[in-house]
Amino acid sequence: MPPKKIKLSPEILVPRLGDYLIEKGFLSEQNLKKALAYQRKEKTSSEPALLGQILLDLGMISREELDQAVTEQIIKLQSALQVANEDLEARVRERTAELEYALARLSELDQLKSNFLANISHELRTPLTHLRGYVQLLVGEQLGPLTPSQANALNVMQKSENKLGNLIDDLIQFSILDRSNLTLQMNEVDLLDVFKEIIPEAQEKCQEKGLVCKARIPRNIPRVKADAEKLVWALQHLIDNAVKFTPGGGEVVISARAQDKEVRLSVRDTGIGIPKDKLEEIFELFHQLDGSATRRYGGTGLGLALVQNIIEAHGSAVEVQSKEGEGAYFAFSLSVVFESN
Repeated sequence: MPPKKIKLSPEILVPRLGDYLIEKGFLSEQNLKKALAYQRKEKTSSEPALLGQILLDLGMISREELDQAVTEQIIKLQSALQVANEDLEARVRERTAELEYALARLSELDQLKSNFLANISHELRTPLTHLRGYVQLLVGEQLGPLTPSQANALNVMQKSENKLGNLIDDLIQFSILDRSNLTLQMNEVDLLDVFKEIIPEAQEKCQEKGLVCKARIPRNIPRVKADAEKLVWALQHLIDNAVKFTPGGGEVVISARAQDKEVRLSVRDTGIGIPKDKLEEIFELFHQLDGSATRRYGGTGLGLALVQNIIEAHGSAVEVQSKEGEGAYFAFSLSVVFESN
């Protein structure tokens, strides 16, 4: 059955009409009780009776008194609603101003963070350069012969110094390549030149770890529009990541493939892989999937976030495919530069 339609009346908008009529002196408490008792009886009828109409029918108030009371109550409701709206608008303006201030402070703090990282990283580089120079002199026995135990200790020091240097470089790159500061020098880039710079170093790193490095780069690969320096950095980091997370005996494959109006660049490895529910986390700044103090793999957690910044600044996106224990695949596309006739 369809719901019963209630006859519309101004009285429907007025709460506690009986109390207001008593307050105005139009009605006694005794008569109100009688009218309410009568109204409860009438609720069983097909059309519920309104209190005002019952008061009129029982002759307890006049039409003029009822209309006056209803009108005054509606005016009060309108006034209260207007005040509530004005209060709400004021609170919204206040909250908006607070959020705008918080956003400005956040932006300011973000800039301070970037400046701090840039400054402290460059300050760390100076003593590190001195340390690196003297370690190299000692390892080369230019300051005198070494005993086997001394040579072994210096070898450990040199590896630690290299790791520290890489961490400082990551922080400097973060201050340079943070999305808010990132600018590109876009030019036509010959990818063969890019891979000539990248592949030898990748092969050396793979050989040191007992990995197979494969490069699948067609000789006729077309030129692309890109910032060559930042593209090299992004590819090098993807390769370094592949080497870092691939156990000895595995392989790293670097590929480039022309498709339609783009070139697809990719780095694939047979390493430890990434859990499916962690794929989105790998691009978070300063984030490591294994956050424990004893994690096996080091790093600042900056590299992939910066790679993503660089690739997105090129108008592309980093695609990730991986299964835990089955390696990882990172790829992105760049627009081809077509020669004019």
